[in-house]
Amino acid sequence: MLTQDHFLLIGHRGASGLAPENTLASFAKAVALGVDGVELDVRLADGEIVVIHDERVDRTTNGRGLVSELSFDALRGLDAGDGERIPTLAEVLAEVPPQVAINVELKGAGCAAPVAEMLAGQRRPLLVSSFDHAALAAFHAACPDIPCAPLLHRWRQDVQAVASGLDAWAVNIADRIATPAHINAIRSWGRRCLVYTVGEPDRARQLEAIGASGLFTDYPDRLAPVLRRSNS
Repeated sequence: MLTQDHFLLIGHRGASGLAPENTLASFAKAVALGVDGVELDVRLADGEIVVIHDERVDRTTNGRGLVSELSFDALRGLDAGDGERIPTLAEVLAEVPPQVAINVELKGAGCAAPVAEMLAGQRRPLLVSSFDHAALAAFHAACPDIPCAPLLHRWRQDVQAVASGLDAWAVNIADRIATPAHINAIRSWGRRCLVYTVGEPDRARQLEAIGASGLFTDYPDRLAPVLRRSNS
């Protein structure tokens, strides 16, 4: 279970404003800057759980094509920035210190079951999230003891029902819909509210003041000093 007694700082795709996103270097940078957790995206490719956000490799690597259509060896041969390669979820679990939480976001088809199999029995703080609430429900059915959180980029009238059906630990919402009314609603349902993606210290302070439980940032270097002071 994630720490519950202070406002959480989570590195979005590691420290993706400072190092190539979703790489071991990015996760190491975020950890060095003192985050409570790191967030990453996973897809199933050639039978492996790889850490990459987009369904194509074009934006984040020197390659081209769909992740789902490339062999694992081909994916591993790509440069994901600064000589980094696309990591596997297993590698991230091994490299990130066990006291640092990992938020795994399910992307693409077919990854809920293999991710559940890999995370089952892990003795570290975990959170699993997704915009695909059906995939998240499949994960929750397989691993009910691992906290989960539906992701929302716009407010929906069925948010409470979705959160209740998943027994969600949190509801993770876009900054643009992180209003006091929405945050208070989520809290009134007994859920936490994590907000993505925040880069400015003033906004971070504001979100903490209006009741958010934590945030995701590309720039933990900007926010860690501010939030560490307020959490101390």
